[in-house]
Amino acid sequence: VQLQASGGGLVQAGDSLRLSCADSGRSASDYATGWFRQAPGKEREFVGAIGIDGRTIYNTKSVKGRFTISRDGAKNTVYLQMNSLEPEDTGVYYCAADYRFGGVIMTSNPIEYDSWGQGTQVTVSS
Repeated sequence: VQLQASGGGLVQAGDSLRLSCADSGRSASDYATGWFRQAPGKEREFVGAIGIDGRTIYNTKSVKGRFTISRDGAKNTVYLQMNSLEPEDTGVYYCAADYRFGGVIMTSNPIEYDSWGQGTQVTVSS
């Protein structure tokens, strides 16, 4: 499995971005995909995840209903749609694959994820 996250950039507060996580080695519909982010000097933080059945979980404290995760099976890609971006959303965003339980159960624990993409930088200016 080789995951590649893309779509980051420099935006202003209030703008939107859509990040993509493409899998070049395995069907993204076979496992749960999580999104994490890491700001400078801070620990990696769970953003959300999507299971094989399309169910999603989010870190509601951080994303406050502004972010949505979806999957396009035909493109073998998972997306993170981010709206109403805030400077606090700045960081490197990673996608990760969780192969446990056939992708039915999702977790916010980064230790449980088996494979990680290289990350994409998101910078939100005020």
